[in-house]
Formats: sequence, structure tokens, C-alpha cells
Amino acid sequence: MSKKPIPDHEADGIQELDNPAPLWWQICFYACIVFALGYYAYYEVGNGKSSDQALQEELYAVELARSQNKGSAFDESAILALHKDSSAMSLAKTQFNGKCAACHGAQMQGGIGPNLTDDYWIHGGTTENILTVIKKGALDKGMPAWEALLNEKEQNSIVAYIVSLRGSNPAGAKAPQGEKVNP
Repeated sequence: MSKKPIPDHEADGIQELDNPAPLWWQICFYACIVFALGYYAYYEVGNGKSSDQALQEELYAVELARSQNKGSAFDESAILALHKDSSAMSLAKTQFNGKCAACHGAQMQGGIGPNLTDDYWIHGGTTENILTVIKKGALDKGMPAWEALLNEKEQNSIVAYIVSLRGSNPAGAKAPQGEKVNP
């Protein structure tokens, strides 16, 4: 470091010295300049994707995946046939207890959410309505959409499990809510 004063640079008795910036600071400064030039060349002059282009590509990929993963048309008989499949019912009971029982109760008697064992339903009690509510949710009532977290087999199994316990009248069941539906 040189301690050579700069002529005519004195204020309040403090003499300014001509010291260079520290080496580490100079390296960082010049590295930032090199990075900025490279960044500019790649994204502005070259073919680098803008954040809007990258977002559009990701959204396209999501839509493509959704269209490929869309389930087949609703088949009530296939869902109701799951009653006889003990592995599907076991999976459904596990999924229900893990994801649904917190709001609907372990025996579907209701809690925060409505009772699923009676004939009164807020969003329709048909097999198709139940599946739609599981997939899309009912956000105005606090029911989340499970379509992205449960595959089609799990969704259908849970619907079959719910339908299988209709009319079971568990102890401490919540009072009826919604409109009466004929099962």
C-alpha cells in the first residue's frame, strides 16, 4: 500500500491517501463484470430463454401431462365392483384414515366435515358426485382437491369405501346436512 497523499485533498485536517482497493474486492468486481457480459450475451444477444418463455414451456408440459393422465370416462359399475376387492378396500381405508378421517371421522360420522354415512349430502351423494368432490374438492367448504395427490385407483377405491359404509349409522354421528339423496 502506498501512503502517498493526494494533493489538495484535505478536509478538517484529514488527508486522503491514494490506496488501491483490496485484491479480493477487485477480483469480485471484475468477476461481476465478466458475469454480466456473459449473461447479457446469452440472454439478450444469444438464444437464452426469458423467464416468460421458460414459464410457458413448463405450463405446456404440465398441461400435456394432465391430458395424458386424464382418467377414462366415469364407470360406476367398476367403482362399485371394488367392494369385492379386499386389497382395494384395505388401500381405501388406509387412504381415508390418513387423508379424510381428520375432518370426516374414522367411521365417517362427521366432525369438521359432514357425516358420510347418512342419506343427506351437501354436494350430491351419487357415486359420480362423490368422485367429483374427491377430485376437485369443495374449497368453499374447506374440502381440498385430491386429484393431484391420489391416483385414479385410490380415488375410485375411496369412493367405493365411502359408498360401502353408507347407512352404517356410527355412534356420535353428526346431524344430517344438505339434501336427502336416494342411494
